[in-house]
Amino acid sequence: MSSQAAPRVLVVDDDTALAEVVARYLRREGFDVDYAADGATGLERALATLPDLVVLDLMMPGMDGFEVCRRLREATSVPVVMLTARGEEHDRIAGLDLGADDYVTKPFSPGELAARVRAVLRRATAAPPPAAVLTGGGLEIDTLAHKVHRDGAPVDLTAKEYDLLVCFLSNPGRAFQRDELLEAVWGWSIGDTSTVTVHVRRLREKIEDDASAPRHLTTVRGVGYRWEP
Repeated sequence: MSSQAAPRVLVVDDDTALAEVVARYLRREGFDVDYAADGATGLERALATLPDLVVLDLMMPGMDGFEVCRRLREATSVPVVMLTARGEEHDRIAGLDLGADDYVTKPFSPGELAARVRAVLRRATAAPPPAAVLTGGGLEIDTLAHKVHRDGAPVDLTAKEYDLLVCFLSNPGRAFQRDELLEAVWGWSIGDTSTVTVHVRRLREKIEDDASAPRHLTTVRGVGYRWEP
């Protein structure tokens, strides 16, 4: 790592043995690592210290990772990498829909997790786009303020819904394949494209007059989706 301060990572997991292995590896990779053994403590510590990234286990007793992620997103944009059980696709989709930035399925290697953490941090610290206002379909996006309005009323979007909408409005008329959107918005060259499908459906519910018959965020049969101005 460079001479700059080490990125601060908070690991929230009730599996002490796993958390110790993860923390030890991340410290060896140059990260400054803190640890919380339950969701409530993790949320309190994250809000108090504002780490650069949170590694968050979803399945914990008491306050689970879903609730922690939801409350984090209400208060901060700190990146979240969630840990899920292998095969629990609905959990991954639910976590991503709450605003998590990436996920790693158990069992995983510490090296894979460290690579995911680095990738999410690179995206989070990238230079912000130039100030611009995007419009279309009755929507107005202030990319500097990170705000969306529809017919003058604010629209509440998750982080990934916002990124997806910016991608579409920045490319009106272009047909995107689902895997293209997965790479453009999530930064994954390989992944589950059902994540895109779920986010498009929820985005339509917030921006279309009739989500079942969308006028703007349309489906291109056999391809993916297209934004119609």
